[in-house]
Amino acid sequence: QVHLVESGGGSVQSGGSLRLSCTASGYIFTSCIGWFRQATGKEREGVAVIGSGGAISYGDFVKGRFTISQDNDKNTLYLQMNSLNPEDTAMYYCVAARGCARGTTFYYLQPLLYDYWGQGTQVTVSS
Repeated sequence: QVHLVESGGGSVQSGGSLRLSCTASGYIFTSCIGWFRQATGKEREGVAVIGSGGAISYGDFVKGRFTISQDNDKNTLYLQMNSLNPEDTAMYYCVAARGCARGTTFYYLQPLLYDYWGQGTQVTVSS
């Protein structure tokens, strides 16, 4: 059984930084893994994904502020978030797929692509 567990969320002021981590059991992080988020009253949206062959995709709103990475030795996925603003306030979810094809950013940032979701970690950014 696959379990994804996120950590690292919290409350920060605008302009601050956070690093989210996701550890997995029953699953080895290779590709087709990433982060989504959902703000209150909004739909889930893709933040950052490592796709097939290691291709990285970011949501348009990231604008160079976030970096996704993985540590294969620790089987851990990270999301470094800098220059946070109140619009980044959301629950952040770690996701993984059983597999994915080579595709576009639009393809990788579709929630339906992912089979496994963590419980989420809350990020709150105050102005």
